[in-house]
Amino acid sequence: MGGHMTRSRRWLLLIAALLIALPACAGGTPGDDEDDGAAEGGEGGEITVAAVWTGVEEENFTAVLDAFTEESGVDVNYQSSDDLGTYLGTQIEGGSPPDVALIPQPGLMRSLAADGTLVELSDDAQAALEENLAPGSQDLGAVDGTQYGIYFKAASKSTWWYNTAVFEQAGVEPPTSWDEMLETAQTVNSSGTPFVSIGASDGWPLTDFFENVYLQSAGPEMYDQLSTHEIPWTDESVISALETMNELFSEDANLAGGISKTLQTDFVTSVTQTYTDPPDSATVYEGDFVAGVIGGETEAVVGEEADFFDFPPIEGESAVVGAGDVGVALTDNESAQEFLAFLATPEAAEAWAEIGGFISPNLNLDPSVYPDEISQRIAETITAASESGAIRFDMSDLQPAEFGATAGQGLFQRMQDFIRTGDAEAIAKALEKDAKAAFGE
Repeated sequence: MGGHMTRSRRWLLLIAALLIALPACAGGTPGDDEDDGAAEGGEGGEITVAAVWTGVEEENFTAVLDAFTEESGVDVNYQSSDDLGTYLGTQIEGGSPPDVALIPQPGLMRSLAADGTLVELSDDAQAALEENLAPGSQDLGAVDGTQYGIYFKAASKSTWWYNTAVFEQAGVEPPTSWDEMLETAQTVNSSGTPFVSIGASDGWPLTDFFENVYLQSAGPEMYDQLSTHEIPWTDESVISALETMNELFSEDANLAGGISKTLQTDFVTSVTQTYTDPPDSATVYEGDFVAGVIGGETEAVVGEEADFFDFPPIEGESAVVGAGDVGVALTDNESAQEFLAFLATPEAAEAWAEIGGFISPNLNLDPSVYPDEISQRIAETITAASESGAIRFDMSDLQPAEFGATAGQGLFQRMQDFIRTGDAEAIAKALEKDAKAAFGE
């Protein structure tokens, strides 16, 4: 096939590797209803913006696009895709990429940068970024020190949700440290309700749990090194984090239905069974998106029957495992850079935040614009962690897909194996073997 790989061939391999890592989102196909989400009345040209948002999220994002058009006179044609990697690859190969894409997967952003597809931020966009986002949030849009993107829509995977009635009945308050949480778990268990529910059958809630424990115990610098495989998964810091996890998971009474049922519980069920009557657990671990499941699948009211506490600190200050969407330019279009600069402003964040279902990392957004106290608290946690440098992106999403985001193998499988066996050293060795294969070492 020749001594070199064509650009088209490289793209096909890239998309095949990344596709499974992208979040699954129900949605439309790019090209259908091309005017959906497009603002009217622009006199300053037109750009195309692509993202994964459909349904209500697309409707809410349209408010941001409308605000941009009103300010700039630039029309926006919005394209949604549940397979954003495939869509971008196809459009790039066809010579007509969208001007801007909001990417939820750092591995894809890095690959696009390495392939020379991304356009570096303009001076104006860089200035807006530095004015409104903390260094920790700025870093999420950079690759190897070059700033390509604006971290626009944030998510926290460091929230721990609880049934307020169960806590009240047990006479406990939300814990503020890991050791305090273990004591709280014993008290809650003694009151007759298992402490925690977790969607272990899906795999990724366990990897998110590990990432929080590792970030809290090993610290941000070690987290970065493990994310890029600069240190092995057999490092003592990994074994120590697994052993810390096991302080909770080794007690069958802590888990709703015990370990066997936990391994058969999916994410949605882990949430709903915490808010049944009577509840099957006192708490459920996962990210801020749990609020949406509570509101859509149970009769509990977020902020009343359902509340959250931050993932308890283990060593020193608290930290946040984050996720979200980064806006990047794929064409050398002045209006695209103008749009990215706009995304960095409080005005862009406010257009969606006041509607709900959105958290912004913007330091200059007035928290009072959020429609509820829960959203305000989550946003404040994210911005505080960004300012202190203690926010890091979901580690699974930073890995090769076959290691970090594939059911039945890699991190998903090994974390399930771990809560089944509790053997930290054996799991660490298996993870290192998997990582070497995935990184081609």
